Amino acid sequence: MAAAEESCSETAGREPRLRDTPEDICFEATANAIALHPARPLLAAGDVDGDVYLYSYSCTEGENRQLWSSGHHLKSCRDVAFSQDGQKLFTVSKDKAIHVLTVEEGRLETRFPKAHGSALNCVLPIDNHIFATGDDGGGLKVWDLRKGDAILEARQQEEYISAMAVDGNGKILLTASSDGTLGVFNVKRRRFELLSEPQNGDLTSVVLLKRGRKVACGSSEGTIYLFNWDGFGAASDRFALRAESVDCMVPITDSIVCVGSLDGVIRAVNILPNRVLGCVGQHLGEPIEQLAVAPGGQLLASCAHDQKVKFWDVSALRGLVVDDYRKKKKKGGPLRALSSKAVGSGEDFFADLRDEAEPAAGPGEDGDGDSDSDSSG
Repeated sequence: MAAAEESCSETAGREPRLRDTPEDICFEATANAIALHPARPLLAAGDVDGDVYLYSYSCTEGENRQLWSSGHHLKSCRDVAFSQDGQKLFTVSKDKAIHVLTVEEGRLETRFPKAHGSALNCVLPIDNHIFATGDDGGGLKVWDLRKGDAILEARQQEEYISAMAVDGNGKILLTASSDGTLGVFNVKRRRFELLSEPQNGDLTSVVLLKRGRKVACGSSEGTIYLFNWDGFGAASDRFALRAESVDCMVPITDSIVCVGSLDGVIRAVNILPNRVLGCVGQHLGEPIEQLAVAPGGQLLASCAHDQKVKFWDVSALRGLVVDDYRKKKKKGGPLRALSSKAVGSGEDFFADLRDEAEPAAGPGEDGDGDSDSDSSG
């Protein structure tokens, strides 16, 4: 198997210098999935050919290194995730297999060859022994590595499970599905709890915010739906972005998420009050596949159809305080650039990249209707 190139930029003949972010990592095939190690500067990636890579990354120019690669999957690798202790890497594939690899050397430690009846789409470690997987048919399984088998199996949703999240106690598991529903499962009691009402469009992502009191789901329609923790039956609020879609979403702080879209733009969004804060970065015109946050929340990684993993400095987001006051401003201005590599200030490469927040009447009392982004335009 051909190894992925280590860096996109040519560094020959120059002294290594310190950068704000690591250099791009380039692959020979599109990376579907990425994950960042919980404690060390390591990035795992899975591609459409079924190959899995582990890289060390560094802000020193020329210091990104491929550590190992694994070609055990027969079809596209759909998701990768590190165990909480950082010693194992879980990978799932269209070939219906789950692989558990050692992080140190990439050795295949455990394999579940026909884990689901349908192609696998996502994996989520819950603790060091228990993890969950979701498939293309709406099936969910929760596994215990100590037993070597599933301890919970359910098929409550009608279409593929796109993303999962779990509460801090490892008790309540949430599943977002392309049938527009949010599924709620009790891992401790090994049972299904309830399904939300269907929302418009596919639900593509799910994250916990506000110290676990709020749940945000992204949708293929470009809307973020909010649920109260004790009210999963119906969304409490919704916030429409002027984006083609919300394809992936990760929390940066307790109130701020970064979302990736089909247009290749990574937006920072504040939740309650609901505002688009600006642009963190972009893969020019290439749909964003997945986002991952480094420990400490200073660095964001993204992968897209351009066969690159890019890194973005999101440290400025941690200091942002968004209050309820909204200044009147001109509509249609460019997105505010929130990192040095983001388009938005100076030359605007996206002539059609315009101010983002669109009113969406929601049933929740926390809703925020106006065009809310802190645009510098």
